[in-house]
Amino acid sequence: MRVLVACEYSGRVRDAFIAAGHEAVSCDLLPTEVDGPHYVGSVEDIIGDGWDLMVAHPPCTYLARSGARWWGNRLAEQEDALAFVRLLLDAPIDRIAIENPIGCISSRIRKPEQIIQPWQFGHGETKATCLWLKNLPALVPTDIVDGREARVHRMPPGPDRWKERSRTYVGIAAAMAAQWG
Repeated sequence: MRVLVACEYSGRVRDAFIAAGHEAVSCDLLPTEVDGPHYVGSVEDIIGDGWDLMVAHPPCTYLARSGARWWGNRLAEQEDALAFVRLLLDAPIDRIAIENPIGCISSRIRKPEQIIQPWQFGHGETKATCLWLKNLPALVPTDIVDGREARVHRMPPGPDRWKERSRTYVGIAAAMAAQWG
């Protein structure tokens, strides 16, 4: 299967699909953190290249509930972010998953098909993550663990905080590849 992983610089989801035997390419405006097939640029450049599946992680800066207190001053940016989500959902790809935190996509576009947590996939942490799905089943938890902490919510401010918070957990990436591939 040809898999496009949009808005991913970490390579985690891409590499999970490659490990499962698929042709996968990540795409982001940033270079990838690890070697592997990666397109540096806009996903719009390659979205119509005949993919079988797209897993997209649109930037959540103007979408996530955690930034809601600033939405009033950033309405134009939020409209642009929502337009980008719509572009991803309307892509000419048969199977699509959009991943994002709880936020305004749910009220402005549609409710997610599923909300998952890292602790359902082998990571003892909490971070509610919504999945908007097109022609894909909901993910089935693979490894429910105890010791649930909110590590990502307690990260100290810093220049790379957004990067650390946006990385997909390896267990979730593996479940995506196993169950959607």
